[in-house]
Amino acid sequence: MKIKKGDTVLIITGKDRGKKGKVLHAMPKEGKVSVEGVNLLKKHVSPEKQKQQQKGKKTGQIVEFPAPIFVSNTKLLCPKCDKGTRVGMGEDGRICKKCKQKV
Repeated sequence: MKIKKGDTVLIITGKDRGKKGKVLHAMPKEGKVSVEGVNLLKKHVSPEKQKQQQKGKKTGQIVEFPAPIFVSNTKLLCPKCDKGTRVGMGEDGRICKKCKQKV
């Protein structure tokens, strides 16, 4: 997988098409990545019993988190040409297919 943690990517398909974000987690075995601010899901979390007794409250919360998306739905953003690009492997490592610069 040519996209790694910390890279900036462009989403090319799905409900978040056109958005840009930073890769938070890369999962090469599953072929997925989690991107900051993209594919956000809401999870309802119930309160823990110990915390309820201490505070005297019985409130849970709704947590929003980025769910993983397939790496094929993303393109790496080249820092030089600032466009979504395919990535090739060269002697120096990853290179942009458009401007031939190291990514």
